[in-house]
Amino acid sequence: MEKARTVGVGMDYSSTSKAALRWAAENLIGGGDRIILIQVQPPNADHTRRQLFGGTGSPLVPLAEFREINFSKQYGLTYDPEVLDILDAVSRTKGQAEVAAKVYWGDPREKLIDAVEDLKLDSLVMGSRGLGAIKRVLLGSVSNYVVTNAPCPVTVVKGSKP
Repeated sequence: MEKARTVGVGMDYSSTSKAALRWAAENLIGGGDRIILIQVQPPNADHTRRQLFGGTGSPLVPLAEFREINFSKQYGLTYDPEVLDILDAVSRTKGQAEVAAKVYWGDPREKLIDAVEDLKLDSLVMGSRGLGAIKRVLLGSVSNYVVTNAPCPVTVVKGSKP
């Protein structure tokens, strides 16, 4: 019997991060696995929880609490029905897979690496914004940084071309 895995999915609620979540749900998550939605807020985000959990990130927020708008807002999570539908389907159809979310505050590149280590992720899945070469050099690519520095396998899901 395979060991249950912990899979993180970087979520900024863009179409590519939602595609990454769908890909993980369809191709990676199995019975007994744990999927953790990882959201990184900007370091200057004006949110009361940032003062409490800025260094370590929020506590894990179970799916049942993430579904409730007021509770998810307390942690700075974005309420997105499409994402919740995907997570609900995972929890129902993937052999009781455990679903949770966690919020970090800071640079997404650094905080996604922190999440891999803090949550002891077996794998991380994230979307690619598809920056052009010039923007990637000027702004830096979160996915390139994470692929290079993460101590676990990272899957980058590309968005569809218009």
